[in-house]
Amino acid sequence: MSDEPAAGLELPVAGLPVEEPVAGGAPSEGDAPKPHAQLGRRNDRLLLAALASYAVLLSILMIARGISVTPELIVVAFGLAALILGRGKLFLRDWIPFLALFFAYELMRTYADKFGQAVHVTDIISIERVIGLGGLPTTWLQGLLHSGPATSPDNLATISVAFYFLHFPLPLAIGFLLWIHQRRVYYDYVGAMILLSMAAFVTYLILPVAPPWWAEKFGFASGILHLRDVGFNGLANFFGFGNYFYSYSVYSIGSNDVAAFPSLHAAYPFLAFLFARHAFGRAGWLMLAYTACVWFAIVYLGEHWVFDIVGGVAYASVAYLAIMRGPRWARRFMERIADEEIEAGVEAEEAGDAGALRRIGRRVRWALVLQGAVVAVAGVALAVGMNTQGWLGGSQSGFYLIAWLAILGGLWRSAVGLVSR
Repeated sequence: MSDEPAAGLELPVAGLPVEEPVAGGAPSEGDAPKPHAQLGRRNDRLLLAALASYAVLLSILMIARGISVTPELIVVAFGLAALILGRGKLFLRDWIPFLALFFAYELMRTYADKFGQAVHVTDIISIERVIGLGGLPTTWLQGLLHSGPATSPDNLATISVAFYFLHFPLPLAIGFLLWIHQRRVYYDYVGAMILLSMAAFVTYLILPVAPPWWAEKFGFASGILHLRDVGFNGLANFFGFGNYFYSYSVYSIGSNDVAAFPSLHAAYPFLAFLFARHAFGRAGWLMLAYTACVWFAIVYLGEHWVFDIVGGVAYASVAYLAIMRGPRWARRFMERIADEEIEAGVEAEEAGDAGALRRIGRRVRWALVLQGAVVAVAGVALAVGMNTQGWLGGSQSGFYLIAWLAILGGLWRSAVGLVSR
């Protein structure tokens, strides 16, 4: 199939012919403000609120029913919404790479603390004392708002645990909203997420940092309470579940206890805020309030230092700027991935041409789908073999990185094959 747009599909819709201004400077019809611009902004705000509420409600229901809140389950729910919108195959093409990032990251994060680097704790405590003007912000906050030992009931800790566990549904909702309304910006968002995650992973390899509860547990600090357990018990009592399988033994599979800096709990929501502000203007600032709640939660529970949050914000900001203000070659690369022809079809459908995407004539290229699936399965097999059988030096070997690349690259290739020329 040629690169030319299919018959009947104008490329791009946003670039419809506009009359030249007439002599004398009279404004043309194309210069007039769009009559429904204000309505569009209002609808964006309503949809943003609806998606945010949906993500929170879905997460609450999952907790109440004893179902673990994980990114892939949230995305499945968004996939159902995409089917209703008639964009099921396009959703798979655009979102499989997003999911691949998190599956691969979960696979790799256990590797970071096996690199042999010394764990940083005393130097981070010194930085925290500078931030806290001589004291530790964590102990100050807990001393102000928590009474008794770490096991004492604490409603604030319960609320904080909810934010701690649910730090990602709203960023996912922002991604889905971008995908619906500004698909090209969605690809920038995914690119920034990948860049942020990889930068954080490399930092965990070379600069393992212990969190506050770890420093207390091993005698490097005193007076720090680990309030996650009491907060979790508060959730269990509130919802009335007893044998709740989303326990810390499940949650901690593949965890890395010394990957505190930068805090991705702080970075992911902040990156979502930056893109929400860019795409939706003032309505995007609502995401900052949610992000601030996550920041408070991770410090109050003893999960992260304030300096970890500073690092998360810095990493997210750099990732955002690198993608949005990056070199031209990087912008062209993102445009090729997003595919201008598909983007034009999406814009045309938003403008009322319901058959635009179908007329592009894209189809499933099973050869690409199969190739990608084989590579991804090989990556999974390699990771399992290195973890359980010690292949190629085990999970502590540098070859473990190949498994990550194979899974991510394979799934991405399969996704591209779902909607291809």
